[in-house]
Amino acid sequence: MTPSPRAAVADRFVLHREPNPARVASFADDVRAGLGTRPFRLSPKYFYDDLGSALFEAITRLPEYYLTRIERDLLATYGGEIVGALGAPLELVELGSGSAMKTRLLIDAVLAGQPSLTFHPIDISPEALTEAALALVGSYRRLRVVAYASDYFRLLREKRLRTDERALALFLGSNIGNFEPAEAEELLGLLSGALRRGDALLIGYDLKKDASILEPAYDDALGVTAAFNKNVLARMNRELDADFDLAAFRFRARWNDERGAVESFLVSERAQRVRVGACDLVVEFGAGEAIHTESSYKFAREEMIALAGRSRFRELRTYTDAAARYALTLFVLA
Repeated sequence: MTPSPRAAVADRFVLHREPNPARVASFADDVRAGLGTRPFRLSPKYFYDDLGSALFEAITRLPEYYLTRIERDLLATYGGEIVGALGAPLELVELGSGSAMKTRLLIDAVLAGQPSLTFHPIDISPEALTEAALALVGSYRRLRVVAYASDYFRLLREKRLRTDERALALFLGSNIGNFEPAEAEELLGLLSGALRRGDALLIGYDLKKDASILEPAYDDALGVTAAFNKNVLARMNRELDADFDLAAFRFRARWNDERGAVESFLVSERAQRVRVGACDLVVEFGAGEAIHTESSYKFAREEMIALAGRSRFRELRTYTDAAARYALTLFVLA
């Protein structure tokens, strides 16, 4: 009997889940920790509920938010050159793969030079991974997806990533800038330990530039980024029995030259008391007191080369747009 098209697609998709899932801190746990002491902080990972994800997708389409647009253009222009510099056969690994829409540009480039490809996406959500993987194997007959539903620090620390051919690891979307410097260095060290000598790493990162360009990218004229940040307050109202008055908070994003990061805050417009029922928490805000929601680090090319170099990654090529706003650097593990 001939297998159905759906069965044939499923045969080319494997999902590895956490073998011994540890207890992960809940939304309530992290809110209790972040708002229970000063200065107040909330993790940006809680931006991405369904509404937050839709708002972020809208952000990527804003004229001020150049990052996604430029990275896609660089991959479209140089994808063949990037893959060609490494030779075949090649496998792809992606940290924080999401929908893998930009990754298709590299999949196309790899499959132009070899008969088949194995892609290893790593992301925390098994549901999102499955949806993206089935879409990919449905689009590419010669593609096999071996996915990992895991926190990538844990996956790499436990050395559960397995590749057969030379690997090109992808860390795109300026995601490296979402980590504090020590965390970014730890992640690259773990990745270095999980790969083999001669494997490669492609990092997409935002370049340092004038605040007049950086700040509007994180505080757009339409207020979409403000709504994206405020949604975390609304999410606490919906899910944690909180009583935040969203109108009593304003959004602020400022370039911090000393830290090399755009820092985002939700600032209390007045003295107020907020209850978070599910956390058994009452938070007293002073007028002008802020909740830190995100730091987005920016890099000079030399800083990225030094950061990756401490984990034995050697620069092979760097690609930037004409205005030097964003970069892709291809590294090889020495």
